[in-house]
This record gives sequence, C-alpha cells and structure tokens, in this order.
Amino acid sequence: MVTTRDLLIDAFDRIRDNTARVVGGLTEAELTFRAAPDANSIAWLVWHLTRVQDDHIADASGGAQVWTTAGFATAFGLPFSDEATGYGMSADEVGAVAGVSADELVAYHAAVHDRTVAYVGGLSGADLDRVVDEEWDPPVTLAVRLVSVVADDLQHVGQAAFIRGLLPD
Repeated sequence: MVTTRDLLIDAFDRIRDNTARVVGGLTEAELTFRAAPDANSIAWLVWHLTRVQDDHIADASGGAQVWTTAGFATAFGLPFSDEATGYGMSADEVGAVAGVSADELVAYHAAVHDRTVAYVGGLSGADLDRVVDEEWDPPVTLAVRLVSVVADDLQHVGQAAFIRGLLPD
C-alpha cells in the first residue's frame, strides 16, 4: 500500500534527480547565463528552490537550516543574509548568485533532500493536519506546505531546464 509519505518522498526524489540533471556539467558561465537582463539564471533558480525547501522543512520540523548548519552559507559566499531565500530579489540580486559551481549546487540540494526525506519519512497522517502557518485564511497545514514546496520546486527546476535548453553551443 502506497502511503502519503511514499508519494511525498517520490516527489522530492524527482526534484533532486531533475536538479542534478539540469546543473550537471555546467560551467559557471552557463549557470549564470540569463536569457534577458532581468531573467533568472540556472544558478539562482536552483539556489532559490533549495533555499525555500531548506527554510520550509526547517521551520516545519522545528530544526535549523542545512544552509547554515552544514556550512553552505559560508562556502557559497553570497552577499545576502543567511535568512535570504530569494523571495522578492531584484535583478541585480539574482545576478549576485555567482561563483558557485554545479557540484556545490548539487551538494547543497542533496543535503537538503536528505534532511527533507528523513523528516517526511517520520510523519504520520495526523502530522499532516498540523497547522504550520496561521497567517493565511485558511491556515496552512503541513500537508499544504509540503505540496506547495513540491509544486514550487518542480516549477523552478523546469524553468532551469528550459534555460539550459537556451544555452548557446
């Protein structure tokens, strides 16, 4: 019998696999390519989708973010606060996600994925009904938050794949 946990883990596995495929083998110039001056780059999209997943899973689980605890914030050396996830960033800030290799992006995403799967794997059906954000009407449950992360991540990794297809030969 397939459980809700199984479905969520499968979805997060697909995000991880697609993320690794999209950035695999790309140079820094390819990772930071922008189809237009105000467009997102592959590097920014992958950093952002991973930061959001990291932020939301840490919040839901009551733990700290992999970004800071595993040293990725220091290693990436981006000019943002450790709390930045990419929401509301300007075109200039998007362009500042540079100097990071494909391997570093994949490593950060893999670490967040591992944390996500460990957390989701321990959830019960009753856990999914827990309200995690009362700022919305209706309040956001853990189930809704997790599906939102999956949906956003899949959209962003799809956008990164599209940009990869635009890269000049």
